[in-house]
Amino acid sequence: MSQDHNHTHNANKKVLMFSFIIITVYMIIEAVGGFLTNSLALLADAGHMLSDSISLGIGLLAFIFGEKAANYSKTYGYKRFEILAAVFNGVTLVLIAGYIFYEAYGRFMDPPEVASTGMLIIATIGLLINILVAWLMMRGGDTKGNLNIKAAFLHVLGDLLGSVGAITAALLMIFFDWGWADPLASVVVAVLVLISGWRVTKESLHVLMEGTPKNVQLDEIFETIKNVPGVKGLHDLHVWSITSGQNALSCHIVVDGEITILESQKILREIEQGLESREIGHTTIQMENEDHPHEDSLICQNEYGISEHKHDN
Repeated sequence: MSQDHNHTHNANKKVLMFSFIIITVYMIIEAVGGFLTNSLALLADAGHMLSDSISLGIGLLAFIFGEKAANYSKTYGYKRFEILAAVFNGVTLVLIAGYIFYEAYGRFMDPPEVASTGMLIIATIGLLINILVAWLMMRGGDTKGNLNIKAAFLHVLGDLLGSVGAITAALLMIFFDWGWADPLASVVVAVLVLISGWRVTKESLHVLMEGTPKNVQLDEIFETIKNVPGVKGLHDLHVWSITSGQNALSCHIVVDGEITILESQKILREIEQGLESREIGHTTIQMENEDHPHEDSLICQNEYGISEHKHDN
C-alpha cells in the first residue's frame, strides 16, 4: 500500500469518526424535537440522520476491518468490506425514501397540527450541523474517489436538504398557515434521498460484479500494453476494482518464444509502469508465445488490431 493511499485512508477514517459523533448526538436531539413538535419533516430528517449514524458507524468499521492483513482465506484482505458498507448505505437510503412517501401520503389526507416555531429552531440548528459535517468530509475525506465516503457524504447532503425543507415548511406554516407544507417538504427530500441511494447502490454493485472501473478506459489500456516493444498480442483481459481507488488487471500477452527471462522481465516492468499511469495498481500478466492455444475471450488484440468475441449462451 502506497504512502499516499495510507494518508487518504487515515484521513477518511478520521473524518468518519468525527462525523459519526456529531451526527449521532444531533440525531437524538432532532428525533425528540420531531416528536414534541409533531413534524413529519423533522422526523423524516431524524430518521435519515439515524441511517446516517448507522452508516457512518458501519463505514468506520469498514475502514478498521479493511486494515486487517490478508490471510489464506482472504487473500485480498478485507478491502471489499468498504463496498459492502456502501451497498448497505445505498439500500437504506432507498428504504427510508419509501417510508417517508408512505407517511407523507397520510398527512396530505389529514394534515396534523405542527409546532412550527419549535420546528424552525430545531431545523435551523440541524442545517448548521449538517453544513459542518459536510464541510469536514469535503475538506478531509475522499468524497469523489472512495465509495464508502461518497455514500456517507450523500447521506449527509440528504440530511442538509432535509433541514432546508423543514425550515421552508416551518416558515410557510408560520406565515401562511399551510399545513400541507410539512409533508410536501418531506416528499421533496424523499425524492432526493431516493436518487442518491439508487446511485450509490448501483455504483457499489458495479464494483461487486467486478465491472470495469469508471476511471479506466479499456482502449487506453490496450494502447499502453500494445505499444510496449516485444508485445505481439493481448487476450483474456480483465480489469476490476478490489475497493475504491484500488484497481487490478489480469491478462495474457503474446511475445516471441525465443526471448530470455531477462527480456521478458523488462517487458513486464514497462507494462506495469505504463499501467500505473492508467490507475492500475495491481497487475497479473501471463506471457505466452504465438503457439500457445487459447479460447476466444471477450476481447482479443493482436498485431492486426483489436477484436471482440461474443459468446452465445
